[in-house]
Amino acid sequence: MRTSNHLIGLLNFLTFLLSIPILAGGIWLSSRANSTDCMKFLQWPVIVIGASIMVISLAGFAGACYRNTFLMYLYLWVMFFVIATLIGFIIFAYAVTDKGDGRPVANRAYLEYHLQDYSGWLEERVASESYWSKISSCIRDSHVCAKMGQMVGGAPETADNFYLRKLNPIESGCCKPPTDCGYVYVNETVWNPGGGLVGSDMDCSRWSNDQTQLCYQCDSCKAGVLASLKKSWRKVSVINIIILIIMVILYVIAVAAFRHNRRIDNDEPAGETRMEKAQPSRIQF
Repeated sequence: MRTSNHLIGLLNFLTFLLSIPILAGGIWLSSRANSTDCMKFLQWPVIVIGASIMVISLAGFAGACYRNTFLMYLYLWVMFFVIATLIGFIIFAYAVTDKGDGRPVANRAYLEYHLQDYSGWLEERVASESYWSKISSCIRDSHVCAKMGQMVGGAPETADNFYLRKLNPIESGCCKPPTDCGYVYVNETVWNPGGGLVGSDMDCSRWSNDQTQLCYQCDSCKAGVLASLKKSWRKVSVINIIILIIMVILYVIAVAAFRHNRRIDNDEPAGETRMEKAQPSRIQF
């Protein structure tokens, strides 16, 4: 039916348009990798999948519109592998980010993050000494902590104002000491020990008012990076799931269009089955 070809062409055009958000998601992850999350390998699977969908959408569009059987055959195979890859990536993204979340703190609007709440492949990679040195250096160079300073009424914000702020995971984990340490607020990135005592958390001794050190070596900073990655990946995964559903529907219709094209190539009438063609009626006129 010609309708199936028109429909597959239309859906491929829509998929081409929908591949743009996937590429945009990969570019967004890339920008965060260079400024916030500092995980510079995670964006490439998204970019590759988005580019692949864009290319095969064009191939499917051409195959459907021009009834090119070879293009449709190639399109179906590539489409199958892209769908399988996308399913695998979505499962992987949720599997490595299924654990860990921020903990509420009394009298604070922000959450705090603890490395022991996370586990698995991503946690091991982030926490490894060789990889963390690169991540912490990236966070330091991004000046995310230096950008936390705010003025309230023409004056630096007070502790009460700071406690009401909703900090992102990296600001909470890397730019200030854990609340349990008992440090006293001076400004956003300067905290003094309260009464000379600090908590038993190892991060309490890792905190430094040196603006090049702060809590970049703290477990809370590593947990903050993991929490930030979790949020980023989950946002991109929502887009990927929507695209996946559309691609599966598209694949089913593409199979129908491919069979239709082969039937035309074989000069087989749409209403005639292969059995009828192989065993014609004996009655001849």
